[in-house]
Amino acid sequence: MINKEKWAEIIKDWQGQKLPYLVERENLISPDFAIKRAISIIGPRRIGKTYEMFLIIKQIIEKNGRDKTLYINLERADLGVLNYSDLVNLLEVYYSLFPQNKKKTIWLFLDEIQNVSQWEKFVRTCLDEEIKVFLSGSSAKLLSKEIATAMGGRNLSYTVFPFSFREYLSAKGFSQDKYYAEKPKVSGITGTQSVPYYSSEEKSKLINHFDDYLNWGGYPEAVLFSEQREKILRDIFDTAILKDVIERHGIRNISAMKLLIKALLSSKEFSVHKFYNYLKSQNIKVGKNVLYNYLHYLEDAFFVFPLRKFNLSYKKAAQSLPKIYFIDNGLLRVNQIDDKGGLLENLVFTELLRKEFNISYYQNTIKEEVDFLITEGKKVKKLIQVCYDLDNFVTREREIKSIVKASEEFDCDNLLIITKNQEEEIVTGKNKIKVIPAWKWLLEK
Repeated sequence: MINKEKWAEIIKDWQGQKLPYLVERENLISPDFAIKRAISIIGPRRIGKTYEMFLIIKQIIEKNGRDKTLYINLERADLGVLNYSDLVNLLEVYYSLFPQNKKKTIWLFLDEIQNVSQWEKFVRTCLDEEIKVFLSGSSAKLLSKEIATAMGGRNLSYTVFPFSFREYLSAKGFSQDKYYAEKPKVSGITGTQSVPYYSSEEKSKLINHFDDYLNWGGYPEAVLFSEQREKILRDIFDTAILKDVIERHGIRNISAMKLLIKALLSSKEFSVHKFYNYLKSQNIKVGKNVLYNYLHYLEDAFFVFPLRKFNLSYKKAAQSLPKIYFIDNGLLRVNQIDDKGGLLENLVFTELLRKEFNISYYQNTIKEEVDFLITEGKKVKKLIQVCYDLDNFVTREREIKSIVKASEEFDCDNLLIITKNQEEEIVTGKNKIKVIPAWKWLLEK
């Protein structure tokens, strides 16, 4: 049991604590929501969930004052084992220090909530008392998604991803203002349009930043401390596997898990059945259902993302061979994955995921493929190919042929090919295909 003097000390320390350096993030959660639900901030390990809380707190302080906020890191060593009663005492002490806020809205941030037994009961009580509650949990002990389950429908979850390219540029101090400069008014044309106003030197720096982002990803710590990024990314990779998967699920066949991860890193399409047969041929005993579970554990820890083939039948889509993508290119690079085309495709996938599009891939009976389909309901809204460059004639013809065939099949005329640095418009028959450099596509708002 934490005594009230200790809680008073922690609360007063928070009121005087300076917020750390914060990189502004896109789609930041607004603290001014009316719904009576807790907000869960979820995402992979070391992605910046605590810093997301601080960014939200910054908004509240600017508008409502510091005293309306209370942030507690529940993993503090000096707190020990906590239970429901400790949090009740915390709130009592807060109101004794700030009695003027008893009838006002306050914002409570509980970081590493899994360290408190019966925390769900406390949070529900807070919601009934009109307190706005934000939660995060360590996926080593309590997967973020389980917060939502524990709250029994009184929760909204928001996922935090690695830095987008725009966020990466902000972290590096590179101004994007010129890219979003207002286009001079032209007779007969209204509104504004995003056009680049970069000098050749500025554009060169931008391209260099993109090359770095393509190769090393957007994990915040690796971006901000680039000299140690390989060590940082290796630590993130190893810790995510050890803590969030192996220890959490009590996996004993560690060698099979490591071989699975190795196979996922090198696979374009992944078949558990084929991998099971491979292990069997190597005299490695592991059940097929166990391998399905292992893959699910990796997905649940935000480590890998299996992408299914598009099919109007949900059952057939679920049974299709998935393409495997990883949460960040940096995790690929520290595992010696340096295929430029593969890195570019993984980058595009994570950006589409960040934008919460409904994504699948397309492959016809003769293996002609479109990397990404964006759908709304049963309607295909956009077709996207990712190709590092279109210089090779055979590659160019293959990419164009596949996307044109798919456009005819799905009656979709929104066609896009994302490249490393090429830009053009390809007209073939009645189809127009927009070709755009990845860096420019990533900067589109």
